[in-house]
Amino acid sequence: LVLSGKGGVGKSTVSTQIAQSLSSRGYSVGLLDVDICGPSIPRMAGVIGQTVHQSAQGWQPVYANPNLAVMSISFLLEEGDAAVVWRGPRKNGLIKQFLTETDWGDDGLDYLIVDTPPGTSDEHISIVQY
Repeated sequence: LVLSGKGGVGKSTVSTQIAQSLSSRGYSVGLLDVDICGPSIPRMAGVIGQTVHQSAQGWQPVYANPNLAVMSISFLLEEGDAAVVWRGPRKNGLIKQFLTETDWGDDGLDYLIVDTPPGTSDEHISIVQY
């Protein structure tokens, strides 16, 4: 869980670098962007413009490389950089779906890196609850 009480300190950069480094060592890594109002992980991971597909097993994340799966609200929007202004229950519901309905693969993950928004908001509480 990568977090900070302040914005603009490099959380998304650190999250992406940790995920890339672990995946380059052969680990199966998930990179989850729970910054619902300002998702930046797809741009950082080089998978901007991709879409998520749903199957019987759940949402299929986008793969930045064979060992690095990425999930973000950006993949669910018509315009990936569109502003999302959601509050409380709606954000919590999406985070729960990301955690419980994403198919990270048959063998699961070795690591799940979670990029969070600045501050101490709903996203932080939700991620540890689920």
